Amino acid sequence: MQTHGWDSKSDTIIFLRPWSKGNFSNEELIDLELLFRVYFIGLPRETEEYADQLHLTYPMEIQVAAGCELHSSDIAKGFLQAAYQGSDFLSFQNMSWVPSLESDSRARSACDLMNQYEAIRETVHSLTTNTCPRFALGLFDAGKVDLQKQVRPVAWLSSGPSPGPGRLLLVCHVSGFYPKPVWVTWMRGEQEQPGTRRGDVLPHADGTWYLRVTLDVAAGEAAGLSCRVRHSSLGGRDMVLYWGHQLSMYLILLAVTVPLILLIVIALWFKKRCSYQDIP
Repeated sequence: MQTHGWDSKSDTIIFLRPWSKGNFSNEELIDLELLFRVYFIGLPRETEEYADQLHLTYPMEIQVAAGCELHSSDIAKGFLQAAYQGSDFLSFQNMSWVPSLESDSRARSACDLMNQYEAIRETVHSLTTNTCPRFALGLFDAGKVDLQKQVRPVAWLSSGPSPGPGRLLLVCHVSGFYPKPVWVTWMRGEQEQPGTRRGDVLPHADGTWYLRVTLDVAAGEAAGLSCRVRHSSLGGRDMVLYWGHQLSMYLILLAVTVPLILLIVIALWFKKRCSYQDIP
């Protein structure tokens, strides 16, 4: 669940939920905002300044993941990892920058350079092992209602535009579920179908989610296929929809509804006829 964003135009934190501030004071949030602002401005500048010295080439892609892991024993473990050009580059461990095992001499040179700045190492350590756990726990407490909410999905099957002569596009719709993580696939018996294509999980206005999963098959091979849905709100029991059963259900419904309507019409006709006979 995304709880925050960053507005690059105003260099400010975007609070995406009513409880996104957790239990931090406005002063603490302003300090964090200033720190992020310095990071987003300073990292590109420092990278450009030391690029030649570290033998880094442009254009380059740098990815950084930082956070903390909270355990039931109230022990928090902070982490910060960085990748260069899509490969592991370095990480922060025990108050020091350490090159990744898969990296080369450039990562070792970068770590030697960054380890010279004690103030930065202390700041990173404090953020990942102190600030992050405190903020995360406050966030979990403030957003407890939203975070623990469970909404069961509604699922149905349909056919999409034909992919070609003699072929069918089977579509499994899963809608209205919360939280976002969901597993949906087309099956034959207990075998997942390798041609299953999963769309993006899209948001509804009410905060729930929608997913569309398709399978392109030969028309004669559609029988026996099913769409299986797993979600935390289902209590460990999968939701299974069988292709072709939706048609038979419509026929059953029609078979029950038509005679019922005829009985009502006949009853009303007899009642009306009897009322006319009672008139002197």
